[in-house]
Amino acid sequence: MPELWTCHLGRVEYREAVALQERLRERVQAGELPDLLLLLEHPHVYTTGRRSEPGELPLDREIDVVETDRGGKLTYHGPGQLVGYPIMHVPNVRAFVETMESAVVTALREAGVAAHVRAGREYTGVWVEDRKIASIGIHVARRVSMHGFAVNVDNDLAPFSRVIACGLPDVRMTSLAEEGVAEGVACFRKRTAYAFAREFGLRQRIVTPHRLEPVCVSV
Repeated sequence: MPELWTCHLGRVEYREAVALQERLRERVQAGELPDLLLLLEHPHVYTTGRRSEPGELPLDREIDVVETDRGGKLTYHGPGQLVGYPIMHVPNVRAFVETMESAVVTALREAGVAAHVRAGREYTGVWVEDRKIASIGIHVARRVSMHGFAVNVDNDLAPFSRVIACGLPDVRMTSLAEEGVAEGVACFRKRTAYAFAREFGLRQRIVTPHRLEPVCVSV
């Protein structure tokens, strides 16, 4: 069975994480590394997607805003949110996103959250009833992905209310903690990594940051 190398990076500044993904994607494209899953948290940051519009941004820029080339719209990242960046071969983009959604749904259900997906491009991600708990947006080049998913675990949800999150003016964001599940990022990270590898039919192999590249340091 092919391997999925899974690496926990700790808390990483957003732009630094993007640069790391770009370097690793080149190595996956070249066949130097197998498919990867990076798991981490970010300091407070808003990120835009290819379909973001200026009116979605907050008027008061207390939190940094970073433009990206991923799919989707504006979202927020912060401590207490689990972010996953799969750097993987993608034969079919739609199927890849749907499998990612399925993996997150599985992990959430195993944690005790009744998660599901919703039909429609604007509802990409994972939901609990009409509340959004996970966002997904990727970028694919030469059939290898970067960017990925973000699941609200026990992070502050207030920053979502200051923007038009995910391009949905009336969206209500939620988290495991908000849904009454007291499972921190460390525990949910392990659950998600296992579910992700299983949904993609891969064998998980946990690796250290230095296994990927010597300058990749967990903080």
